[in-house]
Amino acid sequence: MEIENLFKNKLKEIGEILNAKSEEISDVGVLSGISGVALFQFYYSKFLEDDSFADQGAENLMRMVELINTGNVLPTFCTGVAGACWVLEILKEEELVALDDDFLSSDLDSFLLEVMRKDIKKENFDFLHGAIGYGYYFLKRYKNSSSQKLKNKYKKYLDELVISLKTLAKQNDEEIWWESPLQIGGKDKGCNLSLSHGVASIINFLARLGELTVFYKDVHELLIKASGYILAHQNNDKTLSATFPNWVVEGEVNEGYSRLSWCYGDLGIGISLLRVGEVLENRHIYDEALRILKKSTRRRDPKEAGIHDAGLCHGTFGILHIYNYLYKKTKDEDFRKAMIFWAEQSLQIDIHKNGYAGYMVWNVNDEEQWKPDTSLLEGIAGIGLSILSYLSPFDSKWDESIMIG
Repeated sequence: MEIENLFKNKLKEIGEILNAKSEEISDVGVLSGISGVALFQFYYSKFLEDDSFADQGAENLMRMVELINTGNVLPTFCTGVAGACWVLEILKEEELVALDDDFLSSDLDSFLLEVMRKDIKKENFDFLHGAIGYGYYFLKRYKNSSSQKLKNKYKKYLDELVISLKTLAKQNDEEIWWESPLQIGGKDKGCNLSLSHGVASIINFLARLGELTVFYKDVHELLIKASGYILAHQNNDKTLSATFPNWVVEGEVNEGYSRLSWCYGDLGIGISLLRVGEVLENRHIYDEALRILKKSTRRRDPKEAGIHDAGLCHGTFGILHIYNYLYKKTKDEDFRKAMIFWAEQSLQIDIHKNGYAGYMVWNVNDEEQWKPDTSLLEGIAGIGLSILSYLSPFDSKWDESIMIG
């Protein structure tokens, strides 16, 4: 009960801060921008059974549309237009707003399609900043559209992305994978295994397509072979706490540490493999995913786990939310205990007097290493949504924004 009361107080702080800080946010995307803040406000309003936060969320959506209309925003899922439009779809799906199928301009879809094509040419299949993010939005539109004409349009877009994934994949006799730069601006290429930027997000996306009969045959082989590639690249050194390294470079020994987090490491990979196993009804992949995820629950040293801050991306609330999701899904006690442990850890690191609700983000590449943040991915909007999922008597779909739900 103590955790619940402390979390309720934390939600109150977060709600007040986000109402005060919203006008300072210039990005529009779900993970780093104003639409992610609005997402929290709508769900918090539902939790409180009080329209005031939904009213503030509606104002932020209007501001989001105004920012998009200026043309001075990025297109990506994380930061820009694709993510902002995805938020409108999820709010409509959750019946938190009322919107028609054709509420978005067809010019906007054409723009996002062209950006997706440009990223495909560059083999940029990044979820947060590349082609998979646009496909993720198009998939949501496909599923939510009642018009067959619109469904046909989005299916065509999605088919184009799947064909590109097939064409550009690296492969051997039994496995496929996709390569990308391993460092921003770096020349080295390899297979990034992560959920945020790498192959785990690709199989997660393809599995969501595979849930729909119309796409199942087209993605089946991709899912089998790409999952096989991931599972074949587990650390051979069983003394390591992590099951997977961060990436694989062909011809090199690929073993090593990965943090405990949503963005990189075993949690994001395990969640994605679990979804593949379910969709394909493949017991081997499902059981391997569950084993990987259960092993991760033994990592209880925040320093060893690479934990500095609280956000969803690489902090305690991201870990808490994943174990909360897994416990609800499996009723496994290992996940419940891990969930409670990371809830307690989350309440112990609200120590920043200059932070928001006591929290700041650790930016290892920035001279000002600690910064307050409002966003869903790294800041208090995401922390608030994680708390709402912990406390709420109702299920919610906000975590589809980070490929969990």
